[in-house]
Amino acid sequence: MAENELKLPADESEQLIIKSQDQTNPKYGTKPEERNIKQLFEYGVINLDKVSGPTSHEVVSWVKKVLGIEKVGHGGTLDPNVTGILPVALDRGTRVLSALLSAGKEYICVMNLHSDIPKEKIERIFNQFTGKIYQRPPLKSSVRRRLRIREIYYLELLEVQDRHVLFRIGCEAGTYIRKFCFDIGEALCSGAHMLELRRTRVGPFREDKSLVTLHDIKDAFTIYQKENDERYLKKIVSPMEKMVAHMPKIYVRDSAVDALCHGADLAAAGICNIDARIKPQMQVALMTLKGELIGFGRAKKDALSIFKANSGILVESDKVFMKRGTYPGWNQEKET
Repeated sequence: MAENELKLPADESEQLIIKSQDQTNPKYGTKPEERNIKQLFEYGVINLDKVSGPTSHEVVSWVKKVLGIEKVGHGGTLDPNVTGILPVALDRGTRVLSALLSAGKEYICVMNLHSDIPKEKIERIFNQFTGKIYQRPPLKSSVRRRLRIREIYYLELLEVQDRHVLFRIGCEAGTYIRKFCFDIGEALCSGAHMLELRRTRVGPFREDKSLVTLHDIKDAFTIYQKENDERYLKKIVSPMEKMVAHMPKIYVRDSAVDALCHGADLAAAGICNIDARIKPQMQVALMTLKGELIGFGRAKKDALSIFKANSGILVESDKVFMKRGTYPGWNQEKET
């Protein structure tokens, strides 16, 4: 399988349709990439490289202690012995972590077979385990052990050495790789178990982009405290908008932002740009023209229908992340 064919849902590119032209007022809001460290601590996320040993909860507690932030959360639990990407969101950014559920994940795994199996047979079974599969969570899991469907986006056999099989897997959130190895072993009529596992992607979070360790966070924060230099921290803490990079988006004009912050639904008059991928009942990210995340909504129509609509409610508001008053209300906008 060619490298460029290994794609998660997060790799789909944005396809914007311009519904109406408008400009954003620089007096209100802040472009995500221009936020200071105080703002990033409130609306930020860290692409953390978890080491083997501590639980995901212990890692989060450590980040809270180092940065002095009361509310910190992670995007997808990793078992203590599993390493790799653990997105850690800060303060109000923790509410955005749910966006990563639809983004997909990638792992590199070493599986141990219980008997000698030819490589050709392993490849044949791998092909059968690509696409929609049935999986029952293992005994030691935090969810009910009922049969459910999960999608395997790609499965690449990297190397076979004796009874050790190295492979890369891109899968839907909620897929248990330990159980996946067991099921592969059953299909091969040999038995198998997982030896080592590393998570290499969570949606837009990758190993080769801004991946940091707990020590990096500690060092950067120490420099910030002692020298008041936030450059290193700003390289570590990304805007929370990174968590919705893969989501279909609707960009709204400034005059509609505060109404959305108060829980209002989005009407046709407030829309500027639409992602062409939007379908009815799809969850979308509502954005300002500066690229700030306002909240999530549920589209009532597809992209083309939204583009053509001149009136009516087109997106039902779901969650709101931006603080009220960040942009002026409609009456204030009119007065200014």
